[in-house]
Amino acid sequence: MIDFAAARRNMVDGQVRTADVTDLRIQSAMLEIARENFVPPDSAGLAYLDLDLPVGKAGARRLLKPMVLAKLIHAADIASSDRVLDVGCATGYAAAVLARLAGEVVALDEDTDLARAAKSALAAQPNVTVVSGPLTSGWPKAAPYDVILLEGATEVARQAFLHQLRDGGRLVCVLGGGPGAKAMLYCRSGQELGGRPIFDANAAVLPGFAKPPAFAF
Repeated sequence: MIDFAAARRNMVDGQVRTADVTDLRIQSAMLEIARENFVPPDSAGLAYLDLDLPVGKAGARRLLKPMVLAKLIHAADIASSDRVLDVGCATGYAAAVLARLAGEVVALDEDTDLARAAKSALAAQPNVTVVSGPLTSGWPKAAPYDVILLEGATEVARQAFLHQLRDGGRLVCVLGGGPGAKAMLYCRSGQELGGRPIFDANAAVLPGFAKPPAFAF
């Protein structure tokens, strides 16, 4: 029998604290939230390992590595009054973490089965709303947001989310789908979305965020 509480402590001590995630709210949330409840039952034993965990039909989607997720959230500098859009929420683990930090979380997925699973897993979180729609469109109905998290990599422009951010709002994501990918922090200033790399990271590309294939002659 796996001691999941011990596994959570090991995850936070070995993957989160050592990655300079100093926000005690993030550490506390990741210590308390049972990540094994957000993965298929036969993958529960892998829930706290340093890897992107397959979820959804045929494991087509991934939960971000705990370290990558924690560092992205840390970089977003979320306040207790902030409204956050979680794009590609999958089964809802990141939304559960965000709910401990923010005032309101909108968790979006276009896979209706994943959205249903997230809604069930997050039923006890009164400040989380799970919605379903195309990831690339975001969720303008509840905009503007203080923070937008893309739960995966993107190979295309993030400008589509500009008008869903408040002025001064932040967007965090992984930019690039292969070696050399970077975690990025973008901030809105007026009609511009300026960004800078914050650490090296790899993640699965979210649906709709892959670069169109180039023509071959």
